[in-house]
Amino acid sequence: MSRVVVIGGGISGLAAAHALATGPNPPQITVLEGSPRLGGKLAGGEVAGVPVDLGAESVLARRPEAVELIRALGLGDQIEHPATTSAGLWVGDRIRAIPPTVMGVPVDPAATTDVLGTDAAEQVAHEAELPAPALTEDVAIGRFVAERMGASVTDKLIDPLLGGVYAGKADEISLAAAVPDLYAKLRTAPSLLAATAELRELGQKRAGQPVFAGVVGGVNRIISALEQDLTARGVEIRRKLAVRRITRDADGYVLEAGPVPAPTYLSADAVIVAVPAAPAARMLTELVPAASTELATIEYASMAIVTLAVRKSDWPESATGSGFLVPSVEGRTIKASTYSHAKWAWSSEAGGDLAVLRTSVGRLGEEYVLQRPDEELIALAVSDLKQAIGLDTPVIGSLVTRWGGGLPQYAVGHLDRVDRVETAVAGVPGLAVCGAAYRGVGIAACVASGGRAATRVRAHLEALETMKS
Repeated sequence: MSRVVVIGGGISGLAAAHALATGPNPPQITVLEGSPRLGGKLAGGEVAGVPVDLGAESVLARRPEAVELIRALGLGDQIEHPATTSAGLWVGDRIRAIPPTVMGVPVDPAATTDVLGTDAAEQVAHEAELPAPALTEDVAIGRFVAERMGASVTDKLIDPLLGGVYAGKADEISLAAAVPDLYAKLRTAPSLLAATAELRELGQKRAGQPVFAGVVGGVNRIISALEQDLTARGVEIRRKLAVRRITRDADGYVLEAGPVPAPTYLSADAVIVAVPAAPAARMLTELVPAASTELATIEYASMAIVTLAVRKSDWPESATGSGFLVPSVEGRTIKASTYSHAKWAWSSEAGGDLAVLRTSVGRLGEEYVLQRPDEELIALAVSDLKQAIGLDTPVIGSLVTRWGGGLPQYAVGHLDRVDRVETAVAGVPGLAVCGAAYRGVGIAACVASGGRAATRVRAHLEALETMKS
């Protein structure tokens, strides 16, 4: 039987292993995870006895991959859509409604007045009078939009909406990678406003279809379900075994893992590398130097999530919707807050008389913020919440979860870089890469990435079998 080693037990690696294990002629599969737990950025815990997600809390429902995997794992009846998705923006002295946008790029100039102010809103309206964008190459979305609509749009809309997804800087995020539909439209659209209006119209045709989905008890349950499913299918999962080096010999691949004084060697016919860019670059140094060099240039941002539980009876009536986002220019500690108890029916039910909410702290270049002790981060988050929504109540439970190097940054030219990585890797038979570093940071994109890696490996194994026969 063919042997495949998947390096990395996050959602991408586990999804790749699942795709191989459930496909035709499943090989012998081993998953290696360097840390003590599986799941990567998907993690769960409890705050004041209430189950919570400590990393990602939802999947994109408009993409099929994550929802299909959830159903395949027997959790289909546990899928739940948000009870509300109406988030606000904390600008100045209050939470304001987010105007219609495409990832922060306005659709209706008049609707931006409350957030941007009259003068800035007028500048947005004049964008349609500028020469057509006629984009022929990738640009930084923040800079591009600021040039056409004014810096306020980038600072107060794109930064919180898009910068929040990547914990990055809008002035450096790739338009082609982060908002590919908009990038495609801007090649031919007469203006940025025309492009966003067209995309918004397309989006409204899907009105009624939920954008996001969660799982009762938290999306982190996908990981335990995957582990159970894979183990039942005979997949070997080994934790605390980090791979340092991958080489090839006449029989296939040799992996060197574990501590240097007492290494563990594993052999394989094919290998899937499903770890972040920096460790992937180190592993591929000898095997695919061109891919290694490219991967080493991808930056990662660190952030933390402060999860809190308060009494529902103390929840301020004015705090409605699912939460709010905070533009960096506002100078607050928190970048966003989600009212989990309002967003997810399961969270409200599990909480009983407690309301759970979470805030995110830290972005690219703000690692110093995360060096503060937990107690200080909690106090800062509580202080910001008091100012933002008037939450002035004892905290019943709290938990700080730090994600060091948690989110890859899609800089200008990112997709070209990924093309070069994948081309170099394609030159090595039986090797595949997948993960959030490539073509999307969300769970659905990671599941899709794992699926593509599994398809590539399966084709190689079939070719090997043909040669043997």
